[in-house]
Amino acid sequence: MKARVHVSLKPGVLDPQGKTVGDTLSRLGFSEVGEVRVGKIIELELEDGLEPSHAEARVKDMCEKLLANTVIEKYEIELA
Repeated sequence: MKARVHVSLKPGVLDPQGKTVGDTLSRLGFSEVGEVRVGKIIELELEDGLEPSHAEARVKDMCEKLLANTVIEKYEIELA
């Protein structure tokens, strides 16, 4: 089973990397781009045979303890 974790900054948190990407896209002529927010995707290979609910709970625990800074970031878990 695979898990994909999408981590991004919470609304209202400054995103200097996103601002840099947005400014650069504008300078390159991509005027249709508005605000840019940059996040990350973490892919985890989980052992086979895990119940989806157990896998999601374990990945959520990983997010809370390591993968996301829950003070400023939010995360979404996708199991496949």
